[in-house]
Amino acid sequence: MQTILIIEDQEPIARVLAAYLKKAGFGIERVSDGKLAIEQFEQTKPALVLLDIMLPGIDGWELLEEIRKRGSCPVIMLTALGDIDYRLNGLNGGADDYMTKPFVPEEVVARVHAVLRRRPMYNSADSTQSFGELMIDSSAQRVLINGAEVPLTPRDMSLLIFLSERPNQIFTREQLIEHVWGIDYDGSDRAVDLSIKRLRQALSHWNPENGEIRTLRGTGYQFWIAD
Repeated sequence: MQTILIIEDQEPIARVLAAYLKKAGFGIERVSDGKLAIEQFEQTKPALVLLDIMLPGIDGWELLEEIRKRGSCPVIMLTALGDIDYRLNGLNGGADDYMTKPFVPEEVVARVHAVLRRRPMYNSADSTQSFGELMIDSSAQRVLINGAEVPLTPRDMSLLIFLSERPNQIFTREQLIEHVWGIDYDGSDRAVDLSIKRLRQALSHWNPENGEIRTLRGTGYQFWIAD
């Protein structure tokens, strides 16, 4: 059973979310204080986190940063802060989805399923690729540069693996949305640009003479490697 960690200080909201997610077959852990959330996260090792922003102790922005330091656990932010700048801050910070309150509980469950479906599954055979100092192990969901692990969100990991398995091919935003985000994704294709931006930052120590993620203006993106 996959466990969802709900980090939410409003008891009625947390209770409703827990009830709907339990009905959908998930295990549930709840915490309402930001200071206790990381400890609960490390104990629970959840499949996904539902994260409020306005929390006592430590706010959701700092918690998102701490979760990302610890790995690629999917995070959906649930908050009353609905302005586009807040949404972009969340997505740029590594959140996998961003929902504003009030929300329909059934939609939250659907978003949880959608985010978890984006986590790719691979066979272990021939799952490791090397591009100079960059090593990508798609089976273990690990990326290393010069032996040091590079933390990525599940979505960014999926995008990197998809592109790296098709080196030097060019893909439009629409193609990447279809293959990586899935046909059920109903957000903006700007999500591709944000994901590419995060990947470039994460791979900044990869020698560009060996390869890089390129933008082809007016066309799309390419995982370029030297011949």
